[in-house]
Amino acid sequence: MPGPQPVEGTKVTAVSGERSSPLLRASTSEVPDRLFKSAMTVCGFAVLGVLVLIVYELISGSGLSWHAFGFKFFAGSDWNPVSEQFGALPFIYGTLVSSFLALIIAIPLAVGVAVFTTEMCPGRLRGPLSFFVELLAAIPSVIYGLWAMFVLVPLLSGYVQPFLAKTMGWTGLFEGPPYGIGMLAAGIILAIMIIPIISSITREVLMVVPQHQREGVLALGATRWEMIRVGVLRNARAGIVGGIILGLGRALGETMAVTMVIGNRPEIAKSLFAPGYTMASVLANEFSEATGDVYLSALVEIGLALFLVTIVVNALAQLLVWSVTRGQPARGHA
Repeated sequence: MPGPQPVEGTKVTAVSGERSSPLLRASTSEVPDRLFKSAMTVCGFAVLGVLVLIVYELISGSGLSWHAFGFKFFAGSDWNPVSEQFGALPFIYGTLVSSFLALIIAIPLAVGVAVFTTEMCPGRLRGPLSFFVELLAAIPSVIYGLWAMFVLVPLLSGYVQPFLAKTMGWTGLFEGPPYGIGMLAAGIILAIMIIPIISSITREVLMVVPQHQREGVLALGATRWEMIRVGVLRNARAGIVGGIILGLGRALGETMAVTMVIGNRPEIAKSLFAPGYTMASVLANEFSEATGDVYLSALVEIGLALFLVTIVVNALAQLLVWSVTRGQPARGHA
């Protein structure tokens, strides 16, 4: 006796269920993708939102000082919280002088280290040497400041500054009592701090220069130095300039180490032995002591100026580095 026959509607339902199961799995697999995409979008816009909030807070906080002094705030040299007269020119001067002095000292050393590690260093020493150079960037700023106070300042006051005053005092840049603390000490400690930044970027830019350019210059009879100068450095000059400007951005915003050795006096002096003040240092020293509204607003306006300068400098540096690398990964060469 034949068994029960399947109902026709049941067949259709089963078949349709089997066909719809891959679609159901596909729809469920899209849920994690959408959640991940949403989370990454929130993270991206959160960073942008923080930047917007910082700019808004700086602009709103400096409004009182802007209405009180206008553009004269950046041209005045009188900083007197008692009489509520504020001028940021000594701080701008100290920031620019110490930063450019740091570049003068750091650029030859940093570029020399980068050229040595990429073109001349033996293979077994290239990795350790690069690691120790980049390790300088991981040292906290306050450690640099302590080292400068206990080692660099006595060295400057006892040996370097008297020698410079005796041999180059006629220039007016090296005159005055050799206290050790001053603009020269700030420039030297900044140079030490920005060497790993400039060196690392320069090394990456040199490594993306095609190897056949080196071989072609050598094939034409050039020496090794001529090959490096013509075939490597000339092709990487825009990226090297970008690394230098990026180091300048770090020097402009450095606070703790500079505060400990620059002297913290709002004056404009020709001599590098004289004490000075930077925009970052005045914020670190006086922000907690600001009592009046105008005083606080003037400090916030200095912070706004420093923020805008740092953003512009870093953007220009990234543009110059990208103009050389074009997003290419670094390539090693023999």
